[in-house]
Amino acid sequence: MENSQYSDSIIIPDWPAPNNVRAFSSTRLGGKSTVPYDSLNLGGHVGDDPESVHSNRQRFMKQTSMPETLRWLQQVHGTSVVEWPSAQQGDIEADAAYSRVTHQVCAVMTADCLPILFCNAKGTEVAACHAGWRGLCAGVIEATLAKFSLLDDVLVWLGPAIGPQKFEVGAEVRSAFMTHDPQAKHAFVPLETADKWLANLYLLARQRLVKQGVKQIYGGDFCTYTDTQRFFSYRRDKDTGRMATSIWLVE
Repeated sequence: MENSQYSDSIIIPDWPAPNNVRAFSSTRLGGKSTVPYDSLNLGGHVGDDPESVHSNRQRFMKQTSMPETLRWLQQVHGTSVVEWPSAQQGDIEADAAYSRVTHQVCAVMTADCLPILFCNAKGTEVAACHAGWRGLCAGVIEATLAKFSLLDDVLVWLGPAIGPQKFEVGAEVRSAFMTHDPQAKHAFVPLETADKWLANLYLLARQRLVKQGVKQIYGGDFCTYTDTQRFFSYRRDKDTGRMATSIWLVE
């Protein structure tokens, strides 16, 4: 059974975060975008009608009582982490956001890649991370955790991503992960097709987190590819929308 709570358009992580931490992940439901972006597409870079995207973002923010501090990242499958608030104007290329300021939203967008939320047990630090296989392999988790004061009190929630039965990759992906950690071999299952493997993003992320000393890891039981009703999936549909996963602190 999935370890989260649902409404039509949002997922509330089921994790023992402090009471002053707010965290949500959107689904594809409850918006106004039309096919193939139906319906709560939050991505402004996928070809959807800009007015629909704006309306969807406003709906998501209103439903979650999100502060107006939200700034979207220009995600590039890298390891850069921006600390909010930032005086830098315009688009910021980064795949993770960190903050220790109340009412400052950290958010990432995904449609198969793994969104990861972080907070500390004291409720004074939060972060959101976009981990596709490239960023995950290159160390975006490690870069995000490096922002935290302590690692042994960090809580992590793994949001909706493509599941281990559908994420087909080439042998070069497996080799890249195993170069960093030989134990990554346990996250790959061979297919009959030559040099093709099924990769488990959730396990790969857990391995990296545990290696960094993180003990409290939750979520990780979704599949964006197979759950066509609730989730966008780039691997499944190519032309599709984006979900958002967000976190912030309140007093």
